[in-house]
This record gives sequence, structure tokens and C-alpha cells, in this order.
Amino acid sequence: MAATMYYSADADRSFIADRKVAVLGYGSQGHAHTLNLKDSGIDVRVGLREGSASAVKAAEAGVRVLSMADAVAESDLVMMLLPDTLQAEIYVEHVEPHQDPGDALYFAHGFNIRFDCIVPPAGIDVAMVAPKGPGHLVRRTFEEGGGVPCLIAVEQDATGHARETALAYADAIGGAQAGVIETTFTEECETDLFGEQVVLCGGLTALTQAAFETLVEAGYQPEVAYFECLHELKLIVDLMYEEGIGGMRYSVSDTAEYGDLTRGPRMVDDHVRATMREILAEVQSGSFATEWIAESRTRERFRALEAAGREHQIEQVGQQLRAMMPWISAGKQSVQEASGGQG
Repeated sequence: MAATMYYSADADRSFIADRKVAVLGYGSQGHAHTLNLKDSGIDVRVGLREGSASAVKAAEAGVRVLSMADAVAESDLVMMLLPDTLQAEIYVEHVEPHQDPGDALYFAHGFNIRFDCIVPPAGIDVAMVAPKGPGHLVRRTFEEGGGVPCLIAVEQDATGHARETALAYADAIGGAQAGVIETTFTEECETDLFGEQVVLCGGLTALTQAAFETLVEAGYQPEVAYFECLHELKLIVDLMYEEGIGGMRYSVSDTAEYGDLTRGPRMVDDHVRATMREILAEVQSGSFATEWIAESRTRERFRALEAAGREHQIEQVGQQLRAMMPWISAGKQSVQEASGGQG
């Protein structure tokens, strides 16, 4: 059965119009939610840790900046937009003591509820509004009169209106302009982690680097390998984004399509599919979450892997080539600038 898509006409803003919203964090998603809510006429403030580098940016944008505890205390809807591994500690210290029956606790990712890192009391609504795009696009598309599609979910409905309020919140940040799908915390969390690891980030970067290495090791110029294995990815992904896989295949040459249809299945064979199932099982069992929470305490391996990625030849070659193609970034903010830093 196809999922139902909800739009602005299905949302009743009255369910959020009189709420006092606290957004905790002013990073990628935090700045977008805050500014979009503010522009939609919602009473919103930001709660930040003491000494947060984001405080100045938020204040310059005309947003009220408070301590986390103060922001929660004067609000009846709290949106947690902090890194997953920090949320449980912040919830216990700054959120839980200041929430009353009938209040709402919101998330943009199911991680902390799915893996029981946060266990809210029975008297509050627990819901999720998860834009399916990075914060800078959530903000930019809103300013252009559109939005980024959102997922909503209700884990706990203490008031009887949790779903209506979540849909109203999604509408207020622009999501209902593009479309809203209802899901569950478990489905969103598990599919999100799996997609990041197997396709969107992990699978894509590993495939790109391995293809680049294969060509360079065979004696081809690194610059040519970069264009073939990374630069042209955007052209193919854009076609898939706009027209689906079939539309992409229609747009490329017959030679490219035949190579796709005959060699693609050799790349993603039974062994790769088995590995995908193993990774999904790690997500479902909670072993990935346990591993990541433990790693986040020191981040030694994480930082070492990040450093190795930055030092890869494809990054060095790409930096040089992109400097020769200034039109790629002309008139655009960097992701770091657009996101407003970390909360």
C-alpha cells in the first residue's frame, strides 16, 4: 500500500500557533527549524549550552537565545536538535526537570527513542518531525516558498492531539509544501541509519574511492579518474533525483545504459547484498548504536578515520580541480556557513 502524502491543506496551524517552542541546538537543522518557525509566526526561542559559538549567530538572526534549562522552562514544546550522542545527557540535566504534563518533546531523528537512550514520562507528547534533507536546504527552500519533504511520527500521545501538532509543526517549517509522510520512530531510525551507511554516505564514498584507486593504480591520470568517478556523479544523481532510475537510463548513451544493466549487478552481487543484510541487522539489534555511543566518548577511531579520508588522493586532486572551476560554488555559501555552526 502506498504511503499517504499530506500537504499544507491537511495541516491545521492552530495546533501550534499558541505553543511556546524551544529549539535546543543551532546547528544545521537547529538554525533552519528556528528561523522557519520564526518566519511562520511561531513563538520560538533557542536553548544553547554555555559558551556556545552559535549564540552570536542566533542573536544576529533576531532569535532569543537562552540557556537550555531556561528555554525549556518557559516552553511547552521542546525540539531536540543536538547531536544524537549528546541528547540523553542534556535531556536528563536540562529538559526533564522542566517539562510538565501536556508538554511535548520533539525529535528530528528516532535514535534516542528507538534505542531507549531517552525515556520520557507518560504525561507528555513525544513526536518526530524529520526533514529529509540537510538544514541549509530546509532553510533555503523555505525562503524560496517551498520546502523539504518531512516524516512525522508519534511515539506517545498524551494530549490526544500529538499527530495534528506534529503535522502543524512540519507545515510551519515548510515541509508540508513538499509533502509529509507518517511513519514510526523505529522505521525512520532504522531506515535512516541503513541508508546513510549502505548508500548515501558509506556505500557511495567507498565505491567512489575504490573506483578512483582502481584507475590510478592502472596508470590513468588522477585528474581524469576524478572526473569519471566523482565529478560526474552529480549529473547522474540529478537525473535520478528528477526522473528516477529509468529517466537516468533514458538520458545517458546506449553504451552507458548497457554497461549499467550488465555490469551493475556484478558490482552489487550476492556477497554485497549479504553484507547489506548484516549491516541492517546491526542497526536493528542496536549493536551499531551501542558501538557509536561508546566511540563518541573518546572519538579516537572516528577522528583517525576522518583524517585518513581527508588525506586520500581523491580529496587532494578534487580540491585542485574545483579551484579551477569557480562556477561550481559561485554565489553559494559553504555548507558550514549556511548551517550556522554546532549547537
